[in-house]
Amino acid sequence: MTQIVAFPDLQGNRGKTTPHDLSRPTLSEVWGNSADGAGIGFILAALQGRLDGVAPILWVQDRLSALDTGLPYAPGVKQPIIHVRANRVPDALAAMEMGLGCSALAAVVGEVWGDTNKLDFTASKRLAMRAEAAGVPCWLMRRGGERVLSAARERWAVTSQGSTTPQWNKTAPGLAQWQAELFRSRAVKPGTWQVRHDPDAKPQDRLCFLSASGDGSVAETAPDHMGRTAR
Repeated sequence: MTQIVAFPDLQGNRGKTTPHDLSRPTLSEVWGNSADGAGIGFILAALQGRLDGVAPILWVQDRLSALDTGLPYAPGVKQPIIHVRANRVPDALAAMEMGLGCSALAAVVGEVWGDTNKLDFTASKRLAMRAEAAGVPCWLMRRGGERVLSAARERWAVTSQGSTTPQWNKTAPGLAQWQAELFRSRAVKPGTWQVRHDPDAKPQDRLCFLSASGDGSVAETAPDHMGRTAR
């Protein structure tokens, strides 16, 4: 299970740890730009608890996403990737829905570019309900559009940050880092964090969130009387 775990801030204070499974079976949404692969990297890191090397991932792109960012490239992912390139957004959404009817999949990842009235609240709600009924996590990557209304249970905005500096070889690649803003959630309190991914750590310690405010705290569960949190 992938968990949110705080790592020490500059003052050496540790934040709280809260079990929050980012790979749980529901619809989550990531907003990002086309200049880097931060959003996709974040999605794969969040799904690592589901990536056992056996069950395949269904990866669906609309035509503009494929033209803008190219075909999926996921080094280190051991299981098969079933890639679908759809000419139209409705076709991409239909492929995602069909995939979410198959509980043998590890996950469904979709990419949709720009503003489209085909991906409205109703369409996103269908994806969320299908994912939860089948027990398959669904992540939707959005680029080049506005943050319109969505039924996604969690909505993130992710951008790249410089990697960490290795202790023994300063010129070697470091751990991947992102800035992640959770601007809507039904599970935890929204906020902004610096996120670090360590693939060699224990499963519960691989994805670490440090508060952008520097206090080291992570999101706390704070639902309202209807079980929702603020946008």
